[in-house]
Amino acid sequence: MPPVAADTTPASDLSAYGVARSTVSGTPLSAEELRRTHAYWRACNYLALGMIYLVENPLLKEPLRPEQIKNRLLGHWGSSPGLAFAYVHMNRLIKKYDLDAIFMAGPGHGAPGVLGPVYLEGTYSEIYPDKSEDEEGMREFFKQFSFPGGIGSHCTPETPGSIHEGGELGYVLSHACGAAFDNPELIVAAVVGDGESETGALATSWHINKFLSPIRDGAVLPILHLNGYKINNPTLLARISHEELEQLLRGYGWTPYFVEGSDPDSMHQAMAATVEHAVCEIRRVRQEARATGVAERPHWPMIVMRTPKGWGAPLEVGGHRLEGFWRAHQVPLSDVKKNPEQLRLLENWMRSQKPEELFDATGKLLPELKALAPTGVRRMSANPHANGGVLKRALRLPDFRTYAATITQPGTSEAENTRPLGVFLRDVMKMNMDNFRVFGPDENTSNKLDAIYQVSKKFWIAERFPEDADGTELAPDGRVIEMLSEHTMEGMLEGYLLSGRHGFLSSYEAFVHVIDSMFNQHAKWLSICNHLSWRQDVASLNLLITSTVWRQDHNGFTHQDPGFLDVVVNKSATVTRIYLPPDVNSLLSVSAHCLRSENYVNVIVSDKQMHLQYMDMEAAIRHCTKGIGIWEWASTDSNGEPDLVMAAAGDIPTQEALAATVLLRTEFPDVKIRFINVVDLFKLQPSTEHPHGLTDRDFDSLFTVDKPVIFNFHGYPWLIHRLAYRRTNHANMHVRGYKEKGNINTPMELAINNEIDRYSLAIDAIDRTPRLQRIGAHAKERFRNMQIECRNYAYEHGIDSPEINTWTWPY
Repeated sequence: MPPVAADTTPASDLSAYGVARSTVSGTPLSAEELRRTHAYWRACNYLALGMIYLVENPLLKEPLRPEQIKNRLLGHWGSSPGLAFAYVHMNRLIKKYDLDAIFMAGPGHGAPGVLGPVYLEGTYSEIYPDKSEDEEGMREFFKQFSFPGGIGSHCTPETPGSIHEGGELGYVLSHACGAAFDNPELIVAAVVGDGESETGALATSWHINKFLSPIRDGAVLPILHLNGYKINNPTLLARISHEELEQLLRGYGWTPYFVEGSDPDSMHQAMAATVEHAVCEIRRVRQEARATGVAERPHWPMIVMRTPKGWGAPLEVGGHRLEGFWRAHQVPLSDVKKNPEQLRLLENWMRSQKPEELFDATGKLLPELKALAPTGVRRMSANPHANGGVLKRALRLPDFRTYAATITQPGTSEAENTRPLGVFLRDVMKMNMDNFRVFGPDENTSNKLDAIYQVSKKFWIAERFPEDADGTELAPDGRVIEMLSEHTMEGMLEGYLLSGRHGFLSSYEAFVHVIDSMFNQHAKWLSICNHLSWRQDVASLNLLITSTVWRQDHNGFTHQDPGFLDVVVNKSATVTRIYLPPDVNSLLSVSAHCLRSENYVNVIVSDKQMHLQYMDMEAAIRHCTKGIGIWEWASTDSNGEPDLVMAAAGDIPTQEALAATVLLRTEFPDVKIRFINVVDLFKLQPSTEHPHGLTDRDFDSLFTVDKPVIFNFHGYPWLIHRLAYRRTNHANMHVRGYKEKGNINTPMELAINNEIDRYSLAIDAIDRTPRLQRIGAHAKERFRNMQIECRNYAYEHGIDSPEINTWTWPY
């Protein structure tokens, strides 16, 4: 192999030090503006240090003493100065052009760099009066940070102006894009950490620029903050050549403008010129597109801001490099309470910000500095788009009953469960063309929701080929968003909801796991918001899980995983809901309910293939309202106690459980069976654990206190045990579900492998019911023979037998 040429980029080109180097030239700040801008930034940095270190002496009116230092030092200084720097320069442009803008900190661990300017704007004190704009309020403001009974160390829901916590990295651009949708005047300044830029979620979200319409939507201004290091490692984008980085970002479709250096005066001038250039470019693109009515794909501006890690920290401590190195990532001086030299360094560092030139004797920011920030709702910390419930309008919904499937007899006709839902969503879209969107990772047609395209196509302003006109459903004004990235779709939806709108996302069941942790983060956000009176309720996150495990026999083992439900159950009962509607009408009823709800994550599990239909619309509404109930038409115990209870949750498990009861009734005509269907999974939990849970008395009435219960479940069987373990009759509950036994099977073979099939259930019922156990040996033999016949037929013909495929309820 020929030798590989070494990267010849001079290290100085990648340095975060020195006089500013910038793509955009100019010195737009007058000497006085420069002085005040730098002073305001120093005030932000002073507050950031105070939050990390101090519990007393907030204005340093006396020498700093160890007892004035927090006992446990938490927080991240490393990215805080850069975040505050970007925030301050956004404020200047908001004031100059009366911009509607919000700020998102991708590296949310740099929260001190955001909380500082939020406090200086006055918003923090307005919401939390005990954190007043005076010495005592500043002391409380410092003490609460990363302190028991206070606030966390990220841009948590308690942070005014935040709809992006930045705890888990990777979502800032997708959240920003969601907030910008249908907000034509909004600019979202989204700081991307260079560590964050290494995540898969962030890497794919650079493509948001293909989904923002310059006519209809707002804009996202990414600010890639290169400070060079993560916790203990260099960052990749900070160590590739200037040319390579620029080509990468241009390849993603952005126009990058660089601002690099550490000299404060020249960096302020460079950043002021660059942010203004970017804002003017955004305004120009908008104006041209809106004047012509032509939505072409712009190469939106973005900023690459390279500054030292922990900018402003002591250069060296204890013989080790600090500023500009990974040691400045978290708490730069970690032993100040016990080490007198470190205490001296901290005091000198804080005094170098010259707080006496920033705050008056009472601790209030000087008026000349206060005047630099916007006022009212133009403050990014007070912008209503960052408290979306303030702006949220109720969704206008058609009457879901009009989309009902006609049912004359339970279990005798089939329909595709999700297709009528697509028609319903089509009309929801039609009635809410500026505050409702449907998202999906290239699966809306596959998931039988394609009726929505009759009202609005998929948004597309990238290149098009002539053949795209043949059913691809693309349009430059489409409101359906599809991209093969569950991360980006989920992030866009979250940003859309948190800024006050409504939406719906569908995904294949096996791959919804891609957003496990995103769901976790959103659920945690909602949980905290429930305790904040000033946070107005937002629309629920509605997630349809389809292409489910029991109809993934053709795609095989990799597409069989119902475990997302286990993840959902881990989260707070105040924000999570799980529904398993078994047919069209129950799916419509559940979906309409979910679209009207607020502050939840609603998970709806429904397959897209042909399934038996059980309930007319009125019966479905009653059943879904209860969430759980006895199906009288499938039960034979109306005149007394049942011999056994057959229960099911999910479409295929319900079908197989019903078929099992038919087998049992054929063999044992006098058997008394109670059939229970569960739509609302949390009904199984006690009412003390979940607001939807049944009381113990109601649960015992349904499931008895001593009779065998055969429960056929859509997901992993142990989840039912987990929900019901405190119930009186739990010892007699025998749950069947997916057990990781799959391959390229027929549907019935897959069910048999995992023992949710009608024959396994009937055999189980015989074994668990004492009277049947004594007389059921011959029946069990017949059922096993039927299983063998099913397998043999599948292996010979590649499909299930007509007896299986055409089975209907016979009574």
